[in-house]
Amino acid sequence: MSVRVVPAAPTFSGVDASGVDAWRADLVARLGRGHRVVTLFGRPADVGTVRITAVFEEPGGALAVARVDLDPARGYHQLTGAFPALHVFERELHEQLGVAFRGHPWLKPLRFEHGGAPDAYPFYRVDGGQSHEVQVGPIHAGVIEPGAFRFAVEGEDVHHLEIHLGYQHRGVEALLLRRDPRALAPLVETVAGDTSVAHTWAYAAAIEALAGAAAGVETGAAAGVETGAAAHDTARALLLELERVAMHLAGLSGLAQDLGFAQGASTYGRLRTTAINATMRLCGSRFGRGGVRPGGSGVTLDPERRAALRDTLALLSRDATEIDARFLGSSTVLHRLQGTGRVPAAMARDLGLVGLAARASGLAIDRRAHDPRFAGLPVVTRPGGDCLARAEQRVHELHASLRFLGGLLANEPEAGVSRGTIGPLAPDTLAVSVVEGWRGEVVHALETDREGRLIHYKVQDPSLRNWMGLAQAVRGEEISDFPICNKSFDLSYCGSDL
Repeated sequence: MSVRVVPAAPTFSGVDASGVDAWRADLVARLGRGHRVVTLFGRPADVGTVRITAVFEEPGGALAVARVDLDPARGYHQLTGAFPALHVFERELHEQLGVAFRGHPWLKPLRFEHGGAPDAYPFYRVDGGQSHEVQVGPIHAGVIEPGAFRFAVEGEDVHHLEIHLGYQHRGVEALLLRRDPRALAPLVETVAGDTSVAHTWAYAAAIEALAGAAAGVETGAAAGVETGAAAHDTARALLLELERVAMHLAGLSGLAQDLGFAQGASTYGRLRTTAINATMRLCGSRFGRGGVRPGGSGVTLDPERRAALRDTLALLSRDATEIDARFLGSSTVLHRLQGTGRVPAAMARDLGLVGLAARASGLAIDRRAHDPRFAGLPVVTRPGGDCLARAEQRVHELHASLRFLGGLLANEPEAGVSRGTIGPLAPDTLAVSVVEGWRGEVVHALETDREGRLIHYKVQDPSLRNWMGLAQAVRGEEISDFPICNKSFDLSYCGSDL
């Protein structure tokens, strides 16, 4: 987990062309030096202007921020053509704030903001005598959230998949601005319910950093590591890795189900229940809700709970190891997964994939690698980039997390529920917090005005960046393999439909 705290004022001032050009040139130079874009977003600034913020991960892991105010009608010359990883950000800026992008290759909406009709979405068309289209969704069987998948198919082969979300735009970011910024945890926990811990930690760290900056407390801005809540780090790391273990087990269960491997579906599903029950014993919620609070913790780790959790970790490790061997050693499983839905490393890098999806394509992108609180936890990657690699990635990551959790229990003292007090927030300050959730990096950016009131709250779930990876993975595959590809990514609808 990392936090960057900077003054709210733009690093490139003014709305004239020279200021915007300098900001754009700085972005291009950073990308050319190997910096990785973490997020790029905007908000209304002065009348008729938009303030755009770019956050980068530098090669050493530190976060850097570059901001500019610009006239949205003039915008700037697009960067997506040269840096495809920016496509979701520039499309969102255009959709939400009307920022113009000269020469943009694919300026299509992400969610149809401002009352756009979902059934008017301009899907890409493939013409030809043998081509046809297959629509899946937006309404799905079971309890799956809404999302539309439009396949351009010739025979059984997929030429193009276009994914349209936005059917449940909830107004999360606007709602976060209407409440006390120090008491938003119960709402943040519902941004993406299967990632409650990661999102709440990102929020809590940003608020603690803003309050620490107001009080003159060192927040680790230079090093990119927030230090104001060190007493609660163990509890938060415990919940975060239990969340990762539980969701990797859930993903493996779903993948086994889609493959017809009943033994894996039932066993991984059983173990997932064991993992979330362990979380419930620590904080009272199977999804970790109530466990993370700004300045405090809802986790109780007494000798009895420590012993029970140690036994649970041993059970999970033993039983998961056994079913892993059966699952990954099954010829039918390997036949369906190996070579299916491949995303090569170069494509993953170009698209800006993060988290599990990036690491399964060989990219060592993991914010925990730059956080001393996760020292000793290796960055696991797989080279294949296919459905098998994404399955293996889950297996290796969950066992790495189990070993890490065992080390925490062996070395850390007891913990009890505590409720801290968060003081005033620093005025005219931007705090950007990044936590490595089980899907990838969760980003929360909070900005205050001159009175220390919250004026902007940006939330970014890793799914936003990874949907395009799924769209590319199914190209050239048979349409019957889509459920397997989809489950191997296991992305969030609500994490994108904010």
